[in-house]
Amino acid sequence: MVGRVVGLIVVLVSVFEALALAAGSRSILRVIESGVAGDAAVDLNATNFDSVLKETPASFAIVEFFAHWCPACRNYKPHFEKVARVFNGPAAAHPGMVLMARVDCALKINSKLCDNFSVTHYPMLLWGPPSKFGSGWKPKQDKSDLILIEDGRTADRLLGWINKQLGSSYGLDDEKFENDHLMSNASDPEQITKAIYDIEEATYTAFDIITEHKMIKPETRGSMITFLQLLVAHHPSRRCRKGSAEILVNFDDIYPSTSLVNLDSQPLDKEMLGNLRICGKDVPIGYWMFCRGSRNDTRGFSCGLWVLLHSLSVRVEDAESQFAFKATCEFIHNFFICEECRQHFYEMCSSVSNPFTKSRDFALWLWEAHNKVNERLMKEEASLDTTDPKFPKIVWPPKQLCSSCSSIHSQKNSATKRIEWNKDEVFKFLSDYYGKKLVSLYKDKDSFQGNKTGAHAAEEAPVATSAISVPVGAALAIAVTCCAFGALAWLWRSQQKNRKYPHHLHSYKNI
Repeated sequence: MVGRVVGLIVVLVSVFEALALAAGSRSILRVIESGVAGDAAVDLNATNFDSVLKETPASFAIVEFFAHWCPACRNYKPHFEKVARVFNGPAAAHPGMVLMARVDCALKINSKLCDNFSVTHYPMLLWGPPSKFGSGWKPKQDKSDLILIEDGRTADRLLGWINKQLGSSYGLDDEKFENDHLMSNASDPEQITKAIYDIEEATYTAFDIITEHKMIKPETRGSMITFLQLLVAHHPSRRCRKGSAEILVNFDDIYPSTSLVNLDSQPLDKEMLGNLRICGKDVPIGYWMFCRGSRNDTRGFSCGLWVLLHSLSVRVEDAESQFAFKATCEFIHNFFICEECRQHFYEMCSSVSNPFTKSRDFALWLWEAHNKVNERLMKEEASLDTTDPKFPKIVWPPKQLCSSCSSIHSQKNSATKRIEWNKDEVFKFLSDYYGKKLVSLYKDKDSFQGNKTGAHAAEEAPVATSAISVPVGAALAIAVTCCAFGALAWLWRSQQKNRKYPHHLHSYKNI
């Protein structure tokens, strides 16, 4: 009972935060709509300038200050766009390297912003780490991290200037997935920091597949609701937690049990479903940062889903471990559309005979399951020559990432070698890799911003089911709406009591 009450509080507070912070929701470079359809460069203004530059996964940024009435600016735009397409947009050859953005100084809303950057001519280009744009820029400023680009008046010259800064050899004709600069996540532990974006996209993609294929049925409603509860409490992305909570609270309206009996005769509320996206309206589409393969048909969604599951497994508390195990197993069994993978995962779930009582045991079970999947796919991909040469399947984690996790022993009278795992060290690695490091990208960015962004560091930290912090800016709204919020809680509790699905998932043995 206490667990349900706590879960209810998490759901309701998450929904309330979603409503209270709607005006301040963050946007990432990959999904911001430019002023003209098809533009790769991101249009910034005084209202989104700081948030976009703070949230971008890019290591560097170029901001063009221009005026829409300026003939030279209009003539320069095609050159800037050519370079922007190399780094921005779903078809970018080198995403996550450089954010290409522009600010129209002719708009009154941007007057103070452009003054803060001492814009004296159009077009004017500034280069630097995104986090350093928050303090503005002045000519001949001592120790400034922003650089005025004085030789970028054509696409070739601008990209050449970028290559000189990065020591790279990017070209205007580079194509997606033909990238020699992909970093292997098997040797660089810091690559996992970029996976937060892939987890968001994987969450959106999974839910999109479920709705597109009408996979939510009377017999699977309970599984979906249970997994949503897990996402609300422990998804590493705050906007995915909020989106999951909104869907969970409105679940009976989106998927009424009567319409699920006959999906064709009683279609679901598509308008409501479109407004309640699992990770919000700014969910990234078409990008993979950590999970990007060297070919278009490798990694991506499946990798992102695995990272999501691992990140959930290291965030649950001991008392939630069995609940998280069943929620995960039911979700894969009912909603993962790859039949062979689904059945293999089902078999591994079915082999578990004793309930989990420790979160450590659940995290290690999922790790072992992932390695079993990798071992199966290693053989299949080798026989069919479908291996991604840049990211072949391996037993995880490799020595480069965790030297203390394993030791290799030769077996007697055999040429084969056996891996002996130190599970205490493996669990420490999993907790750090999929827990602390996974959200460190936000913390690192916040450290540059001082006290102004401290609240954001808190909002992206892993959430425990026992507490959620409400932003100070929403205090007044909380006071005004407390009565309505209480009514919503009572209504939601009533709906929960009347649901036609079991709160405790049945045994996998009985499926």
